[in-house]
Amino acid sequence: MGLKYALVGCGKISSNHIAAALANNLEIIALCDVNLGSMAAAISKFNLSAEIHQYSDHQELINIEQPDLVAICTQNGKHGSIALDFIDAGCNVIIEKPMTLSLAEADEIIIRAKQKKVKVSVCHQNRFNQSVIKIREAIEQNRFGKLFYGTAHIRWNRGSEYYAGSKWRGTWEHDGGALMNQCIHNIDLLRWMMGDEIIEVVGMTDNLNHSYIEAEDFGIALIRFANGSYGIVEGTTVIYPKNLEETLYLFGEKGTVKAGGQSVNIIEEWQFADACDDTLEVKEKFSKNPPNVDGYGHSPYYADVIEAIKMNREPSITAEDGRRAVELILAIYQSAAEGRSVRLPLEKCSTKDFKGRFK
Repeated sequence: MGLKYALVGCGKISSNHIAAALANNLEIIALCDVNLGSMAAAISKFNLSAEIHQYSDHQELINIEQPDLVAICTQNGKHGSIALDFIDAGCNVIIEKPMTLSLAEADEIIIRAKQKKVKVSVCHQNRFNQSVIKIREAIEQNRFGKLFYGTAHIRWNRGSEYYAGSKWRGTWEHDGGALMNQCIHNIDLLRWMMGDEIIEVVGMTDNLNHSYIEAEDFGIALIRFANGSYGIVEGTTVIYPKNLEETLYLFGEKGTVKAGGQSVNIIEEWQFADACDDTLEVKEKFSKNPPNVDGYGHSPYYADVIEAIKMNREPSITAEDGRRAVELILAIYQSAAEGRSVRLPLEKCSTKDFKGRFK
């Protein structure tokens, strides 16, 4: 068998993690969830061994088991504290997005992971979409020339049933709003593609159609990158009657690209001045729309983390990458709340700072 693996949090997204763990020959030794029924459902769904240990307290798991890799898929507000407990125990960790809701906690994760010499990766699995890999390759080959601007559009729907299913959703303490929960994947891609380093952010957020949650269901932002390019973010969960699209545009002096579909899995535009590949062939080869917005990236993402552990290298998506995605969203929140542009780097900020924002 492969590395010993444990999963904490058996909610909706955990199925993607278990499937990826099995596809990569990890030895699943333990599950943990406060809801015993959720663990039983996971074991039944994947026909897992009855010998897998089940825990309702992650500290008990830490005290008894010795996993090589732990995935944390709990409610968002607990990602950071649970990650720190496993890091302190010497475990390598995968953290579901967002890695944390606090920059101070993100920094603590980064520091303590280095002290304990363990690998920490944040699950931004869309970076492993075939479409995204192809676009990133064009970036690294400088096919765009000077990047002018990029845009991320997340036009989705979430209704009352979604929020009623888990009371933590949409709260400032445990989740944040649409930008932090639903839109963070595409926001991560935009920042990564445009050069990571940001000078300033101007944002606006609102709660347009979800009066029963605390946080935003709509957010827009303008971003000025250090390399002279710009970014535009539009993220929402108010689209009628269902998810419409998740798209990423990149515009440069020598290239234009659009990735769309349910989770930026389809290349819809591919135009470059160098004309070194066939546009129709690229669209056909690097486009595959998944059955849902979670996409196909979890299995190759897991393969990369496993290789990083075995080869003692950094994973392709690091804790620092996870922090950058959270930092950008918190900067949008701060700009919207204070009615001013916010300069980066942002040192201290948390979703909790915005409690009461839309009352």
